[in-house]
Amino acid sequence: MMFMRLFSDGHKQVFRHFSDLTDTVHTAHASRKIVAWVAMLVIGGFWGSTIPLSKTATSTGHLPLGLIFWQFVAGIVLLGAYLFVRGWRPALSVEKVRFYIIVALIGTILPNGASFLAYPHLPAGVMAIAIATVPMFTFVIALLVRLERFALSRFLGLVVGFAAMVMIAAPETSLPDPALSVFVLVALIAPLCYGMEANYIAVRTPAGTDPVSTLFMASCFGFLIVTPLMFATGQWIDLSGGLGAPEQAMFAAAVVHAVTYVGYIWLVRFGGPVFSVQVAYAVTLSGLFLSIIFLGEGYSVWIWGALVLVIIGLVLVQPKLEEPETAPQS
Repeated sequence: MMFMRLFSDGHKQVFRHFSDLTDTVHTAHASRKIVAWVAMLVIGGFWGSTIPLSKTATSTGHLPLGLIFWQFVAGIVLLGAYLFVRGWRPALSVEKVRFYIIVALIGTILPNGASFLAYPHLPAGVMAIAIATVPMFTFVIALLVRLERFALSRFLGLVVGFAAMVMIAAPETSLPDPALSVFVLVALIAPLCYGMEANYIAVRTPAGTDPVSTLFMASCFGFLIVTPLMFATGQWIDLSGGLGAPEQAMFAAAVVHAVTYVGYIWLVRFGGPVFSVQVAYAVTLSGLFLSIIFLGEGYSVWIWGALVLVIIGLVLVQPKLEEPETAPQS
């Protein structure tokens, strides 16, 4: 009887400890979800402000490489000052250099270059809707590299997202000029690149890196790539005449880009690539309504219909919050 009582008491104690542990795990997971969602909304809200700012920056004919150059300069100065105060020192390796260059290319140079080409020709609200396709591109790429499994609902989300883009590009009354439809395809280069980047960061981040140092080093290597190309193609933006509204918008967008981009890299690591690209929700809505408020834009019923379809597509894609990886893969 004594043995049975001890066994029973021990069993109850183990069960109680297990229940407490389970509750702790559930609480921790719930806290992670709250942190991830709040971070996603804040990052996306601020990131959306770069859409009307970028539209303003390109309004006087500033070309992509010149804009990207000053974007890199602003990022290097801001992030470099922060890292200097922290006492950070770079520790380069072939793996890290490759990582920084690829992040610079698919995270800034290619997507921003395409966006800056499209901005003068498309309403800022259309650019905001195009950004909302990031999760769809991310999911397709994640399927191809086997980071995600196929699901019918997610596939339907991709179809609905594609239909939204057709709704923008096909009808003659959706855009100010039907001939501008080709620039919708140009605008989609940016979300494609961001989708590639999200998956790349998730599986190829070297050990010993963090979001701030990653963006700083990517900006440094991006600066080295863009500078000779900018001068060779005559895209230098001369600031000797002072800073007008376009130039002020350019630097404001660069500062917001640097801050939100660091946050985005952190979110990819914290919540995983598929969850993190839900930031496109907040970017799209923020960019769309800020463009209405500050640029006075108005949109056709086709554009509003496309926005509804994109949101439905994002819901169907059903991104999830992943557990953090214990060690980055190389």
